[in-house]
Amino acid sequence: MAEKQEEPSNTQNGEPDNAEEGEEKKKKKLKREDLPPFEIVTGERLPAIFFKFQFRNVEYSSGRNKTFLCYVVETQGKESVTSRGYLEDEHAAAHAEMAFFNTILPKCESSLRYNVTWYVSSSPCVTCADRITETLKKNKNLRLTIMVGRLFMWEEAEMQAALKKMKSAGCKLRIMKPQDFEYVWQNFVEQEEGEEAKAFVPWEDIQENFQYYEEKLAEIL
Repeated sequence: MAEKQEEPSNTQNGEPDNAEEGEEKKKKKLKREDLPPFEIVTGERLPAIFFKFQFRNVEYSSGRNKTFLCYVVETQGKESVTSRGYLEDEHAAAHAEMAFFNTILPKCESSLRYNVTWYVSSSPCVTCADRITETLKKNKNLRLTIMVGRLFMWEEAEMQAALKKMKSAGCKLRIMKPQDFEYVWQNFVEQEEGEEAKAFVPWEDIQENFQYYEEKLAEIL
């Protein structure tokens, strides 16, 4: 497993790295409680700098306190329709997994079948895992596969129990392989206009970290 990562600077997260900006950030942080409970950013493609930082499958995820959720929804009825996009937590009170079921797929029509795939920067928290379990139990026509870059708080017994419940409800939980990161890069990350699409460049230890998390997930499930 890779050595402990140094805490990333703001520059790595696409933000200026200076004291003044840091003070502004602190002030903004204090105002978070004034925000509505769900402040979610949605779109078709996320900035490359966010992908490179937030989706990186390191063991020590300092500074990676947002959830980025890329989704593909295949709706099968008389005709098949596919939609895709991404959700991003805007602040600590919002959960992208919850927002998906509240805004992207608030209702499953009983006459249709839904095959949903998520590519998420990290696995869901206990509350979101419970919501996923309830939704799958309630909607037998919904199939959900979740591909995650990292496991969130996987050492906690409560978290392990929540992941097991998700599996029992029919959720397929997988760790993202290098090929999955490449798929997200090609399909969900902004490419510079007027330029040829840049190839995905795997980071150091991407394969080793995938194997580490895959082993941990197998032990839990």
